[in-house]
Amino acid sequence: MSPLSATPLPPAVLRSVQVLLCDADGNLFPSEEPAFAASAQVTGRFLTGLGVTEIPTAEELRLATTGMTFRRTALALAAQHGIDQVPELEAWVEEEKRVVTDHLRRTLTPDATVIEPLTALAGRLRMAAVSSSALVRLHACLAATGLTDLIPAELVFSAEDSLPTPTSKPDPAIYLHACEQLGIEPAAGLAVEDSLPGARSAVAAGCPTVGNVVFVPAAERAERIAGLYDVGVLTVVSSWDELAGLLLPALDQQAPTAEVVR
Repeated sequence: MSPLSATPLPPAVLRSVQVLLCDADGNLFPSEEPAFAASAQVTGRFLTGLGVTEIPTAEELRLATTGMTFRRTALALAAQHGIDQVPELEAWVEEEKRVVTDHLRRTLTPDATVIEPLTALAGRLRMAAVSSSALVRLHACLAATGLTDLIPAELVFSAEDSLPTPTSKPDPAIYLHACEQLGIEPAAGLAVEDSLPGARSAVAAGCPTVGNVVFVPAAERAERIAGLYDVGVLTVVSSWDELAGLLLPALDQQAPTAEVVR
């Protein structure tokens, strides 16, 4: 998609939006490929311990499980091989969390093409992160990419850690929880998602949703864009600048509001 080629958002959405609900991995930062490179090592050890010899590559995991937690991935992989009982699952979840977080902390760096448009949007909207990933991983990634000043720790929501029972997108629970904690109706939270499970989660929660393919590999973009529209996003952008270009003119036309409370 070329810059500013996205479909304009409906006026009713622009009038209602109060918070930008940002998915994290593959959306705020390009963490998918390095995360799966690290996760694949743990996944291989996990499956080998179950007696499985068919070990997926990092790329196979990325294509099959983007948007899913390691817990859900581990159970699904075990089930594929007829294994119903997974011993020490929580220990494996913690190991994968540690390995991937350490790798992302060393790998990710600040990106002006994300920080600058988000800074402009943060002057008009509250910012929150809504993810399937664990909080420790999210905070490490936000720090490594220079986004902690824009998305404060108390507005980072994890389907792994923020809910009474851990879940994963496409379950809408994490979006419903985030909206409840923010004190808004889902219609007032504009979700930005790169993955199909994430978009399904936001749409099912009742949040107007924008697809963002900024970090989606070029060869996968056309299929991803079509899939995002199929699950109900309102439009798809190719960069955070493009999203700012859609939102800021409309927000600036609205009556002046008090300074955004963080």
